[in-house]
Amino acid sequence: MSETGDVPQIEPPEADARVAAGAYLLDVREPDEWQAGHAPAAHHVPMGEVAASTDQLPDGVDIVVICRSGGRSQKVAEFLRTQGYDASNLAGGMRAWAASGRSVVTDDGTAGAVI
Repeated sequence: MSETGDVPQIEPPEADARVAAGAYLLDVREPDEWQAGHAPAAHHVPMGEVAASTDQLPDGVDIVVICRSGGRSQKVAEFLRTQGYDASNLAGGMRAWAASGRSVVTDDGTAGAVI
């Protein structure tokens, strides 16, 4: 893990382990990106809706934020940390997730793609 600013940067294996242990995986990509494919355990809130949706995020739980390549999720993780959440950025985003051999699925559970 490395830090960018105050936001921990985690790689897909660590993110996967955190999610398996109960972390909340927050995907902040746009709806078309989400529909094309996402991590199976992810929860979708587009970046532009996060500020208005913080009341829907779990308290006291590690939040791993993901986007396509890590830029948007970095900004969201920074914001969430200012709001008191324990948020990390998944370095490399869904591209890194998929490249590491982790599942990418559509809403119906079939194989998805990262766009």
